[in-house]
Amino acid sequence: MQSSEQPVLRDLVLVGGGHSHVGVLRMFAMKPEPGLRITVICTDTDTPYSGMLPGYVAGHYSFDDVHIDLGRLAAATGARLYRDEVIGIDRQNQQVICRHRPPVAYDLLSINIGSTPQVQQIEGAQALAVPVKPIAQFNQRWLQLLVKVREWRGRMTVAVVGGGAGGVELLLAMQYRLRHELKALGRNPEDLNFVLLTASDTLLPTHNSGVRARFVRVLRERNVEVHTGAEVVQVSPGCLHTKNGRTFDADETMWVTQAGGPAWLQSTGLALDANGFIQVNAQLQTLTDPKIFAAGDIACFSERPLEKAGVFAVRMAKPLARNLRRSLRGQALQPYTPQRRWLALISTGNRYAVASRGPLGFAGGWVWRWKDSIDRQFMRRFNEYAPMAQPRTASLWALLTQAFSAWRAPASGRQGMQLSSEESLQALSAIAMRCGGCGAKVGANILSRALGSLQPVARQDVLIGLHEPDDAAVVKVPAGKAVVQTVDFFRAFIDDPYLFGKVAANHALGDIFAMGGEPQTATAVCTVPPGLEAKVEDLLLQMMGGAVEVLNAAGCSLVGGHTGEGRELALGFAINGLIDEKMAQVMRKGGMQAGDLLVLTKPIGTGTLFAAHARGAARGRWIDGAMQSMLMSNQVGAQILSAYGATACTDLTGFGLLGHLVEMTRPSGVDAELQLSALPLMDGAVECVKAGIVSSLQPANVRLRRALRNAEEFVQDARYPLLFDPQTAGGLLASVPAEQADACVAALQAAGYAHTAIIGHVMAAGQAIEPVVLKT
Repeated sequence: MQSSEQPVLRDLVLVGGGHSHVGVLRMFAMKPEPGLRITVICTDTDTPYSGMLPGYVAGHYSFDDVHIDLGRLAAATGARLYRDEVIGIDRQNQQVICRHRPPVAYDLLSINIGSTPQVQQIEGAQALAVPVKPIAQFNQRWLQLLVKVREWRGRMTVAVVGGGAGGVELLLAMQYRLRHELKALGRNPEDLNFVLLTASDTLLPTHNSGVRARFVRVLRERNVEVHTGAEVVQVSPGCLHTKNGRTFDADETMWVTQAGGPAWLQSTGLALDANGFIQVNAQLQTLTDPKIFAAGDIACFSERPLEKAGVFAVRMAKPLARNLRRSLRGQALQPYTPQRRWLALISTGNRYAVASRGPLGFAGGWVWRWKDSIDRQFMRRFNEYAPMAQPRTASLWALLTQAFSAWRAPASGRQGMQLSSEESLQALSAIAMRCGGCGAKVGANILSRALGSLQPVARQDVLIGLHEPDDAAVVKVPAGKAVVQTVDFFRAFIDDPYLFGKVAANHALGDIFAMGGEPQTATAVCTVPPGLEAKVEDLLLQMMGGAVEVLNAAGCSLVGGHTGEGRELALGFAINGLIDEKMAQVMRKGGMQAGDLLVLTKPIGTGTLFAAHARGAARGRWIDGAMQSMLMSNQVGAQILSAYGATACTDLTGFGLLGHLVEMTRPSGVDAELQLSALPLMDGAVECVKAGIVSSLQPANVRLRRALRNAEEFVQDARYPLLFDPQTAGGLLASVPAEQADACVAALQAAGYAHTAIIGHVMAAGQAIEPVVLKT
């Protein structure tokens, strides 16, 4: 979570994590713009470097070698990363429309999403062919093809449609890898047949004749069938059909041609070319909207046609960053002048490459090593770095100067993204010393606008709530019910307010579910950093929108709350639930019985993972996995545990697994045995504790080691520190009768709690003071 004393004045939103945008992130981190917040919206955390993809397919590189970790890059550069799919742009309201979250507001927008083969235009191709882009989806299909080839018996034909450099390079990489896979299995590599089809009359039409001749020779030597002038117009099972009436066998088809822009761009009103790419001027600004820029393959450079090559996307990063910065400052933009000739290093699969630049061409193993060195150097710029700290004192002074100058300037003299007079006053107020008491409340207008669109679930037992606000809510307790109450509150640990709101609500509901209760109502308490009213409003809308989604899904009605200013974003809820007044369905901590088995419904590790995330030391996909776990409700899990006769239950939160287990053994008067090897762990958790990274609460939790009877036997075990790891929105820990445990675990796994495991058992209390015994 990036914390700053600066108020946010402007939002730069980067759609896509392509080569241009990762460069922009790095440049803005090296030279921060005062008051600017950067948000990256991308479907995947790991963004591939296209130049190394053939080497990955050939087996020369690992997955991590060829991917930039956007999660770590965003954490290190102070940007927010939203993992979502963009489906539109509301230019009138300056919002990016996403598939799974509220709209994201922008002051300036840049698009760098690459291109996608237009398989939907070819009959059967969408269902039967594998487009090389988006690369994340291609990787899934490629891994499936590896498994298929290993299990295949008999001959197989793999076809590649597209005779440009990308298609030729991919085919040779696949051939090299797959044939080596068969050799390793003791099978005949000649069982694999490769076919290359292109609508063009020549291969690699944008390269010189010498380079083309080299690849024709390589393909011939490797027994690849090459068919030029073969435009594929239909794909059917096991067969490709060309425009001239020919057919070709194809058990697998890779599509590396006819690229275009995504369909959602058609509804944006932006000027597009015939293939759906965004038309931009020499400043990389869209022809339609000066607040929107585009770069990389998705951009159609209006000055002259550019090949869809990664070299241009990489080179565009610097002029794009410069013009985004100048646009924010209201300065004149500068043109981007792409090179007329560029160096292409095209690999042949076997650690050999061909260099092509204008009329020049040369080849050799040394060219591949040269390419490998260039590629690895590029990747180190984005995967090996220390967090880039922002110089806050200088920036704060610049911010004050900017706000004061804008306040004094007449409206006619403002340019670009400069603040209006009203915004300048709000910025100056946000920077100044803020009041306490009720003077620290967020303004009524901001609250009404931000919360007005929320629609809490309606309940008949809520007599007065947000539907007609008053000084307090009035809620009816149904006959035969008792009230179960809980409260939770914590500061933000991620930079996505929407997901933070969801996790905070899920965490607060956990105690109600753990006791077998039904959530009824919630009141919220939140703090938000001061800033421009529009920014505070949007922050509240995102955070509370996420929270209300979770509360509504649980049948819990948000009935009120309090919002105040604070240095950091924080959110908590007081939850009221209902339970049978005779306590028949209540699951408490103190009901464990000797012989019960211990069941845990979610993996552990959030404490160490988010401590590492704060340092930029956690892989993005580890954080993605942790978020998925935290976003999963315990509601159904608690119902299943109750149905299978759980004798005691609690939710894992701040005190960690050992702390909460001790809270159960003490009132139950029993001991427990934990099996370390059975603990479900989040991906990356062991790596983080091995690196010495633990939560700030860990030292306090470690004091509970005195509850362990044989701790000294396990202190060197890499999993041992995770016994004390504080959890956020953790799973349920329950004791279940032994005869019901297997069926209970199966039911939980079927309900989506995939990591549910039996992690130990309950024993009768012994003579030892320590109630918990560890085993491997």
